[in-house]
Amino acid sequence: MKYDYLIVGAGLFGSVCAKELTAKGKKVLVVDKRSHIGGNIYTEDNDGIQVHKYGAHIFHTNDKEIWDYVNALVDFNRFTNSPLANYEGRLYNLPFNMNTFYQLWGTKTPQEAKDKILEQTKELDGKPPQNLEEQAISLVGRDIYEKLIKGYTEKQWGRDCKDLPAFIIRRLPVRFTYDNNYFSDKYQGVPVGGYTKLVERMLAGVEVKLNVDFFVQKEKLMKLADNVIYTGPIDEYFNNKLGKLEYRSLQFKTKVLQEENFQGNAVVNYTEREIPFTRIIEHKHFDPVDTKHTVITEEYPSEWKEGDEPYYPINDDKNMQLYKQYRELAKAEKVIFGGRLAEYKYYDMHQVIRSALNEISKLGL
Repeated sequence: MKYDYLIVGAGLFGSVCAKELTAKGKKVLVVDKRSHIGGNIYTEDNDGIQVHKYGAHIFHTNDKEIWDYVNALVDFNRFTNSPLANYEGRLYNLPFNMNTFYQLWGTKTPQEAKDKILEQTKELDGKPPQNLEEQAISLVGRDIYEKLIKGYTEKQWGRDCKDLPAFIIRRLPVRFTYDNNYFSDKYQGVPVGGYTKLVERMLAGVEVKLNVDFFVQKEKLMKLADNVIYTGPIDEYFNNKLGKLEYRSLQFKTKVLQEENFQGNAVVNYTEREIPFTRIIEHKHFDPVDTKHTVITEEYPSEWKEGDEPYYPINDDKNMQLYKQYRELAKAEKVIFGGRLAEYKYYDMHQVIRSALNEISKLGL
């Protein structure tokens, strides 16, 4: 059977493309090597609790068109991301705001907090930050850096903060209001019933084949369609012939607990370097349900190796130079490369959807 489009990957980018192409009358085949659709936003039902299998995902955007797009498919709740940080058993509000400053220093007014931060940034003596540690101190001072940034960041990246580039933390949110909403976006929420339902709606009427390794059947699959959209790792498409791009990965330890409420919040970060996981997420708080049990997941960052899921691209100079070489190779292919892995880029969900819509728009169908 011949298709107009073969889409490799049933994640968000591929699913949006499939939806739009099908709506334009195109015959589409989607293949994915996993046993489920949805990519990393896949959620799995555990007796009523929607478990985020690949880490917490919260939809947030200022783009009303994208917000309307997803809300036309499923209902979203009004979840607000207000994480907590646990340092040596004490809890602090995130992002850094007047509640955090009061918990640390007892300051009650914005000016008191600003004065305290200014006092602590003087140690840099006005010199431009040369690494992540100096960048963090220049923004929030030594106390917040030591307690709430240093250990968490070193676990996340597997490197000392002095060896990490300053740009990683350049947009650190700091607010002088009593506001625990992590995101400043106008629209925010989580799909009622989980993200899998959202992707199922996108793929309605589309032929999907799971447990299909594109590279094992590449020659056969490419012959099935006139056009190909590829959402996997760009270096893998070219058989890593220029070298492998680097990532950070995550390992998850999920536990079912016979109690109604474990931590009272969706996300609690553990910022001490000595605690091996970065955070615990309690899934039922994203899409609240009344159950006698709860499900929690500890997240352990790790160096990516063959066979691991690549989560965070390491966008340093070395890797970006390599990516640009692969991108040049991609230009010679009659293939659309899109999404987080194919573009070696960290995307929020609304950005993935916008990118996919733009790509389909360029086709002029």
